[in-house]
Amino acid sequence: MVMFILYYLYSNTNLAIGNVPFGQYQVNDKAYNKLNFNIHNYFFAKALDQVRPGGVVAFVTSRYTMDAKDSTVRRYLAQRAELLGAIRLPNDAFKKNAGAEVVSDIIFLQKRDRPLDIAPEWTQTGQTEEGFAINRYFIDHPEMVLGRQEPVSTAHGMDYTVNPIEGLELSDQLHDAVKYIHGTYQEAELPELGEGEAIDTSIPADPNVKNYSYAIVDGQVYYRENSRMVRPDLNATAEARVKGLVGLRDCVQELIDLQMDAVVPDSTITQKQAELNSLYDSFSAKYGLINDRANRLAYADDSSYYLLCALEVIDEDGKLERKADMFTKRTIKPHQAVATVDTASEALAVSISEKACVDMDYMSQLTGKTKEELAGELQGVIFRVPGQLEKDGTPHYVTADEYLSGNVRRKLRQAQRAAQQDSSFAVNVEALTAAQPQDLDASEIEVRLGATWIDKEYIQQFMYETFNTPFYLQRSIEVNYSSFTAEWQIKGKSSVSYNDVAAYTTYGTSRANAYKILEDSLNLRDVRIYDTIEDADGKERRVLNAKETTLAAQKQQAIREAFRDWIWRDPERRQTLVRQYNEEMNSTRPREYDGSHITFGGMNPAITLREHQKSAIAHVLYGGNALLAHEVGAGKTFEMVAAAMEAKRLGLCQKSLFVVPNHLTEQWASEFLRLYPSANILVTTKKDFETHNRRKFCARIATGDYDAIIMGHSQFERIPISRERQERLLYEQIDEITEGIAEVQASGGERFTVKQLERTRKSLEARLEKLQAEGRKDDVVTFEQLGVDRLFVDEAHNYKNLFLYTKMRNVAGLSTSDAQKSSDMFAKCRYMDEITGNRGVIFATGTPVSNSMTELYTMQRYLQYERLQELNMTHFDCWASRFGETVTALELAPEGTGYRARTRFSKFFNLPELMNLFKEVADIKTADQLNLPTPEVEYHNIVAQPTEHQQEMVKALSERASLVHSGTVDPSQDNMLKITSDGRKLGLDQRIVNQMLPDEPGTKVNQCVDNIMQIWRDGKADKLTQLVFCDISTPQAKAPASKAAKTLDNPLLHALEGAVPLPEQEPAFTVYDDIRQKLIAQGMPADQIAFIHEANTEVRKKELFSKVRTGQVRVLLGSTAKMGAGTNVQDRLVALHDLDCPWRPGDLAQRKGRIERQGNQNPLVHVYRYVTEGTFDAYLWQTVENKQKFISQIMTSKSPVRSCDDVDETALSFAEIKALCAGDPRIYRRKNVISNLSLNKR
Repeated sequence: MVMFILYYLYSNTNLAIGNVPFGQYQVNDKAYNKLNFNIHNYFFAKALDQVRPGGVVAFVTSRYTMDAKDSTVRRYLAQRAELLGAIRLPNDAFKKNAGAEVVSDIIFLQKRDRPLDIAPEWTQTGQTEEGFAINRYFIDHPEMVLGRQEPVSTAHGMDYTVNPIEGLELSDQLHDAVKYIHGTYQEAELPELGEGEAIDTSIPADPNVKNYSYAIVDGQVYYRENSRMVRPDLNATAEARVKGLVGLRDCVQELIDLQMDAVVPDSTITQKQAELNSLYDSFSAKYGLINDRANRLAYADDSSYYLLCALEVIDEDGKLERKADMFTKRTIKPHQAVATVDTASEALAVSISEKACVDMDYMSQLTGKTKEELAGELQGVIFRVPGQLEKDGTPHYVTADEYLSGNVRRKLRQAQRAAQQDSSFAVNVEALTAAQPQDLDASEIEVRLGATWIDKEYIQQFMYETFNTPFYLQRSIEVNYSSFTAEWQIKGKSSVSYNDVAAYTTYGTSRANAYKILEDSLNLRDVRIYDTIEDADGKERRVLNAKETTLAAQKQQAIREAFRDWIWRDPERRQTLVRQYNEEMNSTRPREYDGSHITFGGMNPAITLREHQKSAIAHVLYGGNALLAHEVGAGKTFEMVAAAMEAKRLGLCQKSLFVVPNHLTEQWASEFLRLYPSANILVTTKKDFETHNRRKFCARIATGDYDAIIMGHSQFERIPISRERQERLLYEQIDEITEGIAEVQASGGERFTVKQLERTRKSLEARLEKLQAEGRKDDVVTFEQLGVDRLFVDEAHNYKNLFLYTKMRNVAGLSTSDAQKSSDMFAKCRYMDEITGNRGVIFATGTPVSNSMTELYTMQRYLQYERLQELNMTHFDCWASRFGETVTALELAPEGTGYRARTRFSKFFNLPELMNLFKEVADIKTADQLNLPTPEVEYHNIVAQPTEHQQEMVKALSERASLVHSGTVDPSQDNMLKITSDGRKLGLDQRIVNQMLPDEPGTKVNQCVDNIMQIWRDGKADKLTQLVFCDISTPQAKAPASKAAKTLDNPLLHALEGAVPLPEQEPAFTVYDDIRQKLIAQGMPADQIAFIHEANTEVRKKELFSKVRTGQVRVLLGSTAKMGAGTNVQDRLVALHDLDCPWRPGDLAQRKGRIERQGNQNPLVHVYRYVTEGTFDAYLWQTVENKQKFISQIMTSKSPVRSCDDVDETALSFAEIKALCAGDPRIYRRKNVISNLSLNKR
């Protein structure tokens, strides 16, 4: 704390006194770094700058401040202060409290008015009679040395020491010595105040006042900031509000303290509750609700603000519904530690609850039994871990659920070795043998060409045998693999003769021989053949040769199939590889967590957690990094809050940080204090992270003993990882690669590997140089300085765009773009792993996989990085080679006789092994498991017939697709993505394409309006509400039609003969405005209709949601992005309308989660989905359904299927568009048949 106190000293301080820390390291302080002072001398320099002229610094320090040969520090001090005197203490002065025998000095300095260029005698050293160098001051003033100056023998030779004088008390000696310290107290002069300046009225902080809180001192309001308490700038009314709230706060805190004590009688608590009621009634009568804006403005800076807000239960209109339970009930369950139990089983349950582990000493105290007796009675329930001991050398035990999970094959081998030395481990061997996963056979294991767990020798053997590589070429054609870059290379692939039939005909082409295709296959790349042509400007450019690429793709497929046939053919090879796969990948048994024994001290007894919540909390407490992959509405908030509070109670962490969506910080605070009323939390606001407040607020986080800090996603991103850490990580990677290069060279390894490693090293060195070139910002508070040791991230799917390095080329579904917020999160997760041993990061999301299996890998990188390292799967390609496959599909050519290869990452296999690995961190709970009290959902599919205009424009889409497919259109002008986008708009409403087209009856927009009106009329009495989701044609800022016309200028308009040009000043058409106008025209009051887009601030959004919950707003329209996660307006919702279809099933789940949610008053609700026949609508719904089936196959608590198809598309294929436009699905089926036939031809 000395460092913090010193940091916050004011420049008018009279006295700085203390025992400075000693060490040979420096403090990173921009103003003093140039001095190169070690920590104890730094404190002198810093303190002198903080006290006023005439002020005194009195520090206890090492003798080397005075005795060091280098006088630089003393000269620095002498220039700025006068030495009043110094006292040298004997070497036993701190022996009792520090256990050290060192010679120390007390130095008294008085600050000068200004620095002087002088060097008094005390800046120099002299010699004692024994020849030891000590300060001239002590040579001239031996009376200030409180002991005998004598030589002493040390490990480094003879040294100087001061031995105590027997029979003399040090306190008496000090009393006499200080009489020789002479100085004159200089009273501080009051500075002349400039215009607008005021005298500093701050006072030293009262230690009984919590930091960042208001206090009343002598009738005046003060606010504590670290070591000082200052007078806040409040008007008379605001000051009166603060005084009233301080009285309430103190009473609430006293009541909490009483409730935390289990022996306090109910009568005492009732008496304090009566006092609280009286104070509250008096305050609210004068100043209104605590939650009112005026009280928030006056008191929000107090750390107890959210606690006091929780005293009121506010209704949807912001009015007091009732006082909180704290006024009338015990709202805190006091923690009562069990003193004694009768059985070993009871002792184990108590030990897990109180210690989070099997603590045999504690269990012995509870039962009075010996450890041996306990171990005997609990045989099979707990297990002794081979090779692990407690600190006192006794055996280390863990529970059966922990011991018989994880990598049980490795544990079995360890137990077998231990049993050979100690027969007591036989029970371990028996239990682990029973826990082994059933071995997979070759038919169940999918091996992809390029799987990095297959040794390169097997790949080389396959290559020689399949391609009939001549013996004389086998020395020059070799397979190499670099584990550092995860890249394969076929050395000498071009040395084979063109006459080689296998290389250039059977398995290769004239443009790409079999060895080149094999290399691409190993690196998970499809083969692409390019030609170099000269464009109109005379510049050369590469263009894809479709014919040669398609031919090479067929050869690549032939090689892959040959490998699948070959790999299991040889019995010995099959046995070796099957055993290897089972050992490496089929070795994990997921742990089952049980939280039924957790007592949850301090939790509100009125709230009962569900079993799945308790189990999730147990997972967080005992299992390390975790992902709470629970269905929307499963109660993830309470799971994380309880896990944080229990972790702190058990000593597993000290300070938790919750990162939540920006608009939910206050809601999180409310829920946190509802579950744990006595929690000490800090909630960030937008103001806290403004530039001039950020450093101060981060210091508040760092210095405060909070149970939890709650901040928004965007605020979290503004707290950087230190540059020193970034540099260190880069240096470590560079050193690791340098060592790898040396190892490869020493072992005569391949030049290819060395070149790959050198390339990687140069890339890292470039990043390091760039980092070092950036200016150091010493005023930035870094993430490491916050003192956070547990990180909870809500809605973690927002961080899925983590940079993904891959050698694969342009594969649909893979994104190598980097989101800064994701990279920042990853760096912070790695830091948390380092300081907590992979136990400090908890993610929560209802949609961990929303679109593609690659998202699952991203979650593993955040939460299982070291586990991926252990399995050599930190490279995405290594992960993908074990579990995924890129497939090349063939599209029909425009004339219907040819085809084109198109590659996408689509199939996944070996899923049970992948999911067992994933479930080491993932706690998966689906709706069918939870049985939540949600309303029954009835689905209605509303089909609208297309208009004539829509039919004509659908034909135009087909013609555009043909032009794009034939390559006659510049991709920047038109492409499949644009065609898909226009198809979606057309399916919604033809007026989006051209607003001058007629509004025809029977369209899905008009049918939606009719349904909304009917439901509105039927639900009038109960004020039932509805949501309308539409991601297309959302409200925009008003723009002139000329701009809209330019935006909508696309080939669809050319399909309409005589299309009317858009008027210059008419605003662009939107479906939102159209629906509102029609509802109003049919009698719905305008104030009962709202767009989510109109609530463009958090305050407005909160007000809008309140109006929907109370039925003041009965129809709310919005997009998935704005009205999805975090929109809790379910109270009166009776219907939800999906006007369009999102691409991702996760988005659809978020939509449905707004109405199918706990707290909905309606037992039956309705979801309407609208489709325009003959457009893209039906296919889009089918696509999303297929995606959801894929996700459901893997995100299940059961063992998943062994393989499934991935679906990650944002544009339709040519064949799909042709089939849709023709209205004949047989075209699409014909495409698949022809594609398969083409691939089978060799």
